[in-house]
Amino acid sequence: RMDQALLLVRNELPAEGLCLAALSSSCHQCLYQFLAFVPPSNGSQTKPGMAAVTVDTQHPLTLLLNASVGDRELCKIQYHFGEFGNYSLVVKTPSTSNKTVSCDLVINEGPINSYLPILFAFLVYMGILAILIVGCLLMKIDPVRNWVFKKLNPRETDHLINSELGSPNTTESPSSDPPPHLWSTASRQRLRSLDTFRGLSLIIMVFVNYGGGKYWFFKHESWNDICQVHFPSAPFSRFVFIMGTSISLSLSSMLRWGSSKQKVLRKILWRSFLLILLGILVVNPNYCLGPLSWDNLRIPGVLQRLGFAYLVVAALELLFTRAGAESGTLETRCPALQDILPYWPQWIFIVMLEVIWLCLTFLLPVPGCPRGYLGPGGIGDFGNYPNCTGGAAGYIDRLLLGEKHIYQHPSSSVIYQTTMPYDPEGILGTINTIFMAFLGLQAGKIILFYKDEHKQIMSRFLIWSIVMGIISAILTKCSKEEGFIPINKNLWSISYVTTMSCFAFILLLLIYYLVDVKRLWSGAPFFYPGMNSILVYIGHEIFENYFPFKWKMQDSQSHAEHLTQNLTATTLWVIISYLLYRRKIFWKI
Repeated sequence: RMDQALLLVRNELPAEGLCLAALSSSCHQCLYQFLAFVPPSNGSQTKPGMAAVTVDTQHPLTLLLNASVGDRELCKIQYHFGEFGNYSLVVKTPSTSNKTVSCDLVINEGPINSYLPILFAFLVYMGILAILIVGCLLMKIDPVRNWVFKKLNPRETDHLINSELGSPNTTESPSSDPPPHLWSTASRQRLRSLDTFRGLSLIIMVFVNYGGGKYWFFKHESWNDICQVHFPSAPFSRFVFIMGTSISLSLSSMLRWGSSKQKVLRKILWRSFLLILLGILVVNPNYCLGPLSWDNLRIPGVLQRLGFAYLVVAALELLFTRAGAESGTLETRCPALQDILPYWPQWIFIVMLEVIWLCLTFLLPVPGCPRGYLGPGGIGDFGNYPNCTGGAAGYIDRLLLGEKHIYQHPSSSVIYQTTMPYDPEGILGTINTIFMAFLGLQAGKIILFYKDEHKQIMSRFLIWSIVMGIISAILTKCSKEEGFIPINKNLWSISYVTTMSCFAFILLLLIYYLVDVKRLWSGAPFFYPGMNSILVYIGHEIFENYFPFKWKMQDSQSHAEHLTQNLTATTLWVIISYLLYRRKIFWKI
């Protein structure tokens, strides 16, 4: 099968049976898992004891061979098997006089290169991008542009030429279109970088949700995130971050245009209610499996968490917003902190939330588990706490929501073989999601306070990124497993939030510089799904199992076919969002 290899164990020892066990390098402090018993050869060289097992190829494995009698360790081998490879492990004594045991790993049939489809897909998309760039450059040449317009619509040729080159009567007509520079000014009022940032995060999220070609590195990490920036962990957190940025800008705009706080609050409550309702009744249930049933309906979810975080952060911003702060007319003792000090009550509220998270996480007693347990349970921590998945976070969800109403197949179930349900969008992690959105809100305030001061905006983005990075380094000790609070997307740990916000500030800085400052990039194609983010997210969840987003594969064990299907589905949503943008159709909640 995919991500597996065949291992034939050949036991030439005359009187000793073998017990084969394996341990994945991605499984922290785990127990060896029994794979097979290999019988002895009984003195026959022509008929040695044999056993065939499948081994995982996603991560390096440590194979342990023990004698079946006395549990004596014979040999230990570390090896990273290749997908669909065929291997033999020969166990024998080099000579009759020598009692030492040798274990030789032989490659019978070489593995395939399962990463070639990624390279091919990259080249295809780069080819499409090159064609589009060349096409845009050619369209800037007047004869080429006029020829294209003529071929597309001969009757409108004169009108199109005049609209592009200008006609003698255009400037004299009172009903004529505004000059090109006025159109440019109007179109740049909305920061394209924010929609581009949102669209990029969304498209990666859609690709990962569709399967990511079934590659392990496009799946959510089993527990603690590797290298602190695991690919699938980042999109949702960046989406939360940019939601906070949009809250700052949208609330400022509504209040500036004369909307009362009561009216804005009603809109915040209604939008939050709709997001939570859509998540519970539309996104979570799989209607292909039957009608909606309360008995096993999952209550938490992505939209639910977005809705609740939006409610808290938007209400917090609305409650403590101060007249004159954003225009720079409000005096502060420290001008360098003018985007922070006027909002000190918000910071006190966020600090209180983080204190609550820390107290519940590290002080709440969980039956059968040590206080402050942050591990995956299962076979992790040497199998001492098999039912402690997620510690206090999992316990609170099971206690308040019930085991049947949370996620039943957490990512920890594969590597750590956990059996307890655990929801990565649970109650306790929502506190840190609010913190992530609040940091995005801070980015929005920077844009408002330093409007059109590009150097100030970018320098403050950089400062915030450095501060968040330093906090992450302290919390994690720059280690995956050994820090005070590991980076963990399942728990939405505070170190996860500071790390993801560190990279979110950097990414926003780069996109803002390219799109809105230098205008070297229009934001396409990510700008279009960013303008219709809710529609694209809900649509990709609803139509996930329908053609043309999914079809019956000829070989379901092929990364190439899965990657083709997942990239096709993701690209279709980009095309749909582009067509909706061209028709000025935007679904807002």
